[in-house]
Amino acid sequence: MYKIVRKKSLNPTVTLMDIEAPLIAKKAKPGQFIILRVDSDGERIPLTIAGYDREKGTVTIIFQIVGATTLKLNHKEEGECISDFVGPLGTPTHVDGLKKVCVIGGGVGCAIALPIAQELHAMGAEVTTISGFRNKDLVILEDEFRACSDKFIMMTDDGSYGEKGNVTVPLKEMLEKGERFDEVITIGPLIMMKFVCLTTKEYNQKTVVSMNPIMVDGTGMCGGCRLSVGGKTKFACVDGPDFDGHEVDFDEAMSRARSYGAFERHAYEETCNLFNKEVN
Repeated sequence: MYKIVRKKSLNPTVTLMDIEAPLIAKKAKPGQFIILRVDSDGERIPLTIAGYDREKGTVTIIFQIVGATTLKLNHKEEGECISDFVGPLGTPTHVDGLKKVCVIGGGVGCAIALPIAQELHAMGAEVTTISGFRNKDLVILEDEFRACSDKFIMMTDDGSYGEKGNVTVPLKEMLEKGERFDEVITIGPLIMMKFVCLTTKEYNQKTVVSMNPIMVDGTGMCGGCRLSVGGKTKFACVDGPDFDGHEVDFDEAMSRARSYGAFERHAYEETCNLFNKEVN
């Protein structure tokens, strides 16, 4: 059993938890993920490692409440335990030798981008961060990004906070002016990553994407995270999650991701009804 030592609501649908898991904390690196089960009868879900404290032996996860399992997990409180917590899994994000990097996070994808930006900052790299959200109420991890960024840009779709527009607006402005990076690393909704890659491709700017959003069981057996990269079949959980963004077939990935929507919503509603019955 793995104890929840801290729980914090980041916005109405996103929660942060620190889990006591010293062996995982000892080995974890940015870009990797864990697989957890809330209880012994629950489903296994992959969640990206959003941080770790090797001294305290804790691993940070940040999750959006979108399905049955994340709803169950969100009902757990500090001091309670979850059944299984396995990792670290996946290939760490490549950061060695990078001197100047633009990290772009969208929505809850910022939870994945943060440890990468922090690692780059600790290595002495020049870090430009662009964070994008639909509106001010959904903003997360702003202070943490500011602390590890040489330049930080906040974007909201409706202009309610920071600058108005999506993350490609400041990115294109920088590239137009001739600014270049060793890499652009982008993590967020598939549609966002697609347009970041379309933007950077115009300028021959190397771009790495994290395909965590399409992972399902985290082992490669379910095939849910299958995608085409450079015309070859890859699996996000075992071959990635990081890939050359200019080689990813995003339209195929988005089509596959949409196929789980109805099932996920049904499971979420069933779990909501179960919790409501218990309360009443």
